[in-house]
Order: sequence, then C-alpha cells, then structure tokens
Amino acid sequence: MLLTLVACGARAAAGPSDDLPPSRPAEATAPPPGAPAKRNPAGPSWGPATAPQSPVAPPTAHAAVVRPLSVSIPAIGVRSSLIPLRLIAGSGELAAPADFGQAGWYAAGPTPGEPGPAVIAGHVDSRDGPAVFFRLRELHIGDVVEVTRSDGVTARFAVTGVERYPKSAFPTQRVHGPTPDRALRLITCGGSFDYAKRSYRDNIVAYAVRL
Repeated sequence: MLLTLVACGARAAAGPSDDLPPSRPAEATAPPPGAPAKRNPAGPSWGPATAPQSPVAPPTAHAAVVRPLSVSIPAIGVRSSLIPLRLIAGSGELAAPADFGQAGWYAAGPTPGEPGPAVIAGHVDSRDGPAVFFRLRELHIGDVVEVTRSDGVTARFAVTGVERYPKSAFPTQRVHGPTPDRALRLITCGGSFDYAKRSYRDNIVAYAVRL
C-alpha cells in the first residue's frame, strides 16, 4: 500500500499564481541542497508524493467505531473539522480535501488517540493564499495538538519534533510504521515548487505523542 498524498495545494493542480510567488515562506526555511532533514531545535503542503510501501497498522475494532471530528493547534492558529481521507483506487495516493481550509485523517489507519501512528494531513496553500497547514513547519517541541472525537474524548498530543523530507526519499517506515505509542503525524508539503510536476518537492512532518 502506498500512502501518497495526491496534492499539496492549488499549485499542484494549476501551477503557481501571481498571488503566491515561488519563494513562499515554506521554502525560506528549507536547508541547502544535500543537507539532511532538520529537526526543530526547540521542539515538520501536502504529504508524500512518492512514498514507498507503508506498513500502517490496521485500525482496531474500537478505532473503527470512534472517529475524529476536529483538530486544534493553538500555537499555529489551526482549527479545522476533519474529514476521512482514503486511497485513490489503483494509484495508492491519498485523496486530498477539496477545501484548502480543511484537514483530513487517514481513515484506514488508527484513530487519533488509539495505539499506532494516526495521520492528519492538509494543504499548505492555494492560489488564493495560505491553506490549513501553511504554518505546520513553525511547530516546536511541546506544542499541543488537540483532536476531538466522536466518543466525547479530546485526545491531547505534544509535538516531539518537526522534519522535512524530499518526496523522492520519504521515510515511510519512520513516519507510518507501527509504534507502541499513541502517536500522531501531521503532514503537509514544503520546499520548492516543481513546475514540471506541479507539486512541491518536499514534505513537512510533525511528530506528536499523546499526553
């Protein structure tokens, strides 16, 4: 199974607009070519375009009933309802929300707050400006992420690190592999824009664990 996000922002489908020049802030924080992905020292726009096989653990019976309703990240001003995201048949790509202000969760993986690496993803920008996860790269260690669920529980997570990876070398096992923790991955795009592929070259991944 490929856990690949089909688009990061409006540019992925329509190319950059005059409102969003190629030198967006997401690229300004990128390390020089050839440098390793940088972990936020105080503490990761749309996910892996070329992610290899992903061993995401299947949801438990409880997770199949309980679903996440919304996500809140006060440190970067994010508050969004959550829609289920599924793989596009035959492509292995994770379909993106149609609304650039909307975040979604990978419905075939763990529910946020349950054991394993739950995944929430969102666009970085649109042709009109910043999208829901535009500031994801600004997260620091200790920043809190809250996910409200259909069982009335608010699962609280603390950010443990932020990484940036080239899509051509996305570490699927590290991001999506089984974990004993009740973990959360927040994914968007970053780096420079590839005009030929109409996609960003990198991914930003924020890692978090349940408090």
